[in-house]
Amino acid sequence: MTSTPAVSGSRTAVPDAVGPRSAAIMERARALFPGGVNSPVRAYGAVGGEPFVVERGEGARIWDADGREYIDYVLSWGPLVLGHAPPVVLDALRETMQRGTSFGMPSELEVQLGEAIRARMPHLEMLRFVSSGTEATMSLLRLARAYTGRDRVLKFDGCYHGHADSFLVRAGSGVATLGIPGSPGIPRELAALTLTAPLNDLGATAETARKFGGELAAIIVEPVVGNAGFIAPDRDFLPGLRALADETGALLIFDEVMTGYRIALGGAHERFGVTPDLTALGKVIGGGLPVAAYGGRRDLMERVAPSGPVYQAGTLSGNPLAMAAGLATLRSLTPVLHDRISVRAGELVEGLRQVAGRHGVPFSADHAGSMWGFSFRDRPPRSFADAQQADIGLFRRVFHAARARGLSFAPSAYEAAFMSAAHGTREVAETLERFDDALRAAIAA
Repeated sequence: MTSTPAVSGSRTAVPDAVGPRSAAIMERARALFPGGVNSPVRAYGAVGGEPFVVERGEGARIWDADGREYIDYVLSWGPLVLGHAPPVVLDALRETMQRGTSFGMPSELEVQLGEAIRARMPHLEMLRFVSSGTEATMSLLRLARAYTGRDRVLKFDGCYHGHADSFLVRAGSGVATLGIPGSPGIPRELAALTLTAPLNDLGATAETARKFGGELAAIIVEPVVGNAGFIAPDRDFLPGLRALADETGALLIFDEVMTGYRIALGGAHERFGVTPDLTALGKVIGGGLPVAAYGGRRDLMERVAPSGPVYQAGTLSGNPLAMAAGLATLRSLTPVLHDRISVRAGELVEGLRQVAGRHGVPFSADHAGSMWGFSFRDRPPRSFADAQQADIGLFRRVFHAARARGLSFAPSAYEAAFMSAAHGTREVAETLERFDDALRAAIAA
């Protein structure tokens, strides 16, 4: 096992190979879980090598089972906008836990969090809590199909909306390609109801939507894509989707599980001025606990049981611990704090551009609020096809070199990164220094 010297400003030197305790834990895990993990990307299949096992987190940093420290930009894939283990959330959890952990009955915490969400996103006139983003998007599609009496859904290449059957569809070539199953176990008949179009290609999208307009229940999109790398929408793309939905009678769904409270306090509606019919939320609204929500126009949501016939239920929906953590997070995430985190994300992105420029490698980086990403290509990607043209080999080498120097990025070139309130000027400076060294090592490899 080789090791790297300590980086200036860091407290622990981080070797480039996983530590013995992490390796031993992962060996036990592989006997229990498929691939040794409980969500696929954690297995490092996209970058190779062995995952480290996280022991604890505090603020902007995490420590693995071998005591090595990392500045973390995964942040549990987005929820931890206040950082790891923020005292305000821990205090809320301690207080709530004393009164019970789950009831399966109404509690005032549900109402309080619901009111806090609607105060920032008034277009969510009514909502329903669930426990995962997949539940939220799956429930929205069922609602859209029931409301419109139609079966087809239009999604975009590279957008991820959870692992429900209708969304795990691989896009083919052409502008009006019918979906084929993207995973074994999905019936072809169901996959055929999912249409795909290239992201940011309004012409191709319009052609597909109009061709199947009388059959189209919904158009669903990540307003800022975070599962094909970081991809921002073109200026006319989201307004164009709104117009197409109105033209065809389909419902427009914004999947803001990742972007909600990240790109703006009022989400995509505030940032882009486009109002969807329905919205999925998650991540930040749970403050690090498992929770999501779906909501939108009152006339639509009143069709959900028990007010209407569209059934959806969940024992842990509105769980008091999740509600308390989410409420503490949203109350703490003031406009001033949100803007401060966004400015810090911009400083990091600009610093990374400068580092890559000094090394003369193709590189682009951008952010929206506290959500950001980078790609080893000359221009920011506008589509999943663009993202796939980046230098993935260089990303893999930089990923491992960065990990060796105490930086935690997502183990995939097709994932966004995140900034938290706990990332200060010190963390940004250390990150830029470590990234500089990692990029130099990756280029030389």
